[in-house]
Amino acid sequence: MRELRSGTARLLVVDDNKVNRLLLTRNLELQGHSVASAENGRVALEMLRREGFDLLLLDMEMPELDGFQVLEQLVNDRQLRDLPVIVTSSLEGVENVVRCIELGAEDYLSKPVNPVLLKARIGASLEKKRLRDQQKELMRRFATPEVEEDLETSGFSLGGKLVRASVMFSDIRGFTSLAESQPPEETIELLNTYYELMFDAISGHGGVVTLMMGDGLMSVFGAPVPVADHAESAVRAAQEMVELIGLFNVEREAAGKPPIKIGIGIASGEMVAGYTGTNKRATYTCIGDTVNLAARLEEHTKAAQRMILIDQATRSALSERVAVESLGAVPFRGKATAVEVFAVDPN
Repeated sequence: MRELRSGTARLLVVDDNKVNRLLLTRNLELQGHSVASAENGRVALEMLRREGFDLLLLDMEMPELDGFQVLEQLVNDRQLRDLPVIVTSSLEGVENVVRCIELGAEDYLSKPVNPVLLKARIGASLEKKRLRDQQKELMRRFATPEVEEDLETSGFSLGGKLVRASVMFSDIRGFTSLAESQPPEETIELLNTYYELMFDAISGHGGVVTLMMGDGLMSVFGAPVPVADHAESAVRAAQEMVELIGLFNVEREAAGKPPIKIGIGIASGEMVAGYTGTNKRATYTCIGDTVNLAARLEEHTKAAQRMILIDQATRSALSERVAVESLGAVPFRGKATAVEVFAVDPN
């Protein structure tokens, strides 16, 4: 994402008339902008996909690809659909103006273009882009890429849908005691490093972190983006998490700090995934018996003295390459019957 600086921007002028291109480019450069030009729609699209631009000034009547065809491709391109476009054209008729606006153009200016009006339109369009870029940056900080894409594609609405996925709960063993034994600054530093390592392993296997509760993480594999082998992806992520913690402990021990241990519980099956909360504040999450079971499995890692525990549904979906050990049936709070539990070899 390009960062707009006050008063300057990277603009692309598209016009098949060379004189128009040169004059418009010179006018915009005098305003302090960096300007490139293209002689038709095909060349313009190639440049847009190869380089970064803040705004497009687009003629309508051009060979190869006209302005309408360019707008149609932009609106269907996820990377380019938010690029502001100002149409500059000699085409007459309200129907042409309406069609351009419906295809996403910010504005429509008739040729010959008034330079004062053009400057004002460019300024307003760039300010809108700056605000949209800020909104996107906030979204990237507070939502995963998968949730961001789901919001852009489907829009926001409270509620959920039934999905088949795998849920993982994980946390640091003895975290409360550890936090009480060291300054708060060290605890925050530890958590930030822990999050960095865990997020990398989880997202690297297609998982989405939906909840952070102190040192605890809840992740889902298979929603909002479907994952065909969500159970094995979750287990592979868990194994990598254990491996990364082992490497991190080497550094901690070298610095004279105690090693940390984690516990991970994974369950697979049907659950409801979606946005819960209010229209003012909501979060993407999953609910259901499968989610509750994953939390119980994570809690049971303490008693079982194992780092990764899974349920029967997850075990059945794994390939033979994953080594597991049956721990038998275990009674869990809230479950009418005992649950078959399996320990996964972390290596």
